[in-house]
Amino acid sequence: MDNTPLMGLSILLNFFASARVAQLYVWPRLRALPREEALNVLVAPHMFRFVGLSFLLPGVVSPSLPHSFALHVAYGDLAALILAGIATLALSARASWAIPVTWLLGVVGTADLLYAYYDALFGVGLAPSDMGAAVYIPIVLVPPLLVAHALMFRVLLSATRGASLDQAIASRSA
Repeated sequence: MDNTPLMGLSILLNFFASARVAQLYVWPRLRALPREEALNVLVAPHMFRFVGLSFLLPGVVSPSLPHSFALHVAYGDLAALILAGIATLALSARASWAIPVTWLLGVVGTADLLYAYYDALFGVGLAPSDMGAAVYIPIVLVPPLLVAHALMFRVLLSATRGASLDQAIASRSA
């Protein structure tokens, strides 16, 4: 039996749930925060992207998983988590380069996740069984991370230093 449609439906439902939680609970609270604090909240979950390294662990993924796919996923996530760690330190310290490194995380992290989905579907043509126990990563973890990236871009594009997001949004619409 081909489980790909079931996996796809699970991913879509998680995107819906993640976006709805962000809309109802995350975004309203972020809007009251200064830009650096809001970004820190959105960057922090990306420090858990070490989970992508599990694609390199024998026994976690199927032996049929292409090694090139496993390497891309593992090291793309590793790059994103390093950038996230640097960004949180810079944002907390209000370093002059905090916003550029957060932009870099946003671009690199989003591209990595979207490319992994694309490569799985159209590149190597993965079946869900190829991922073994790591199948939960694209189903459970990636959709909320992509929603966090979307919110991160929204904050980066709308906020001004030191102002709350509400003030920045209000000043842009005036």
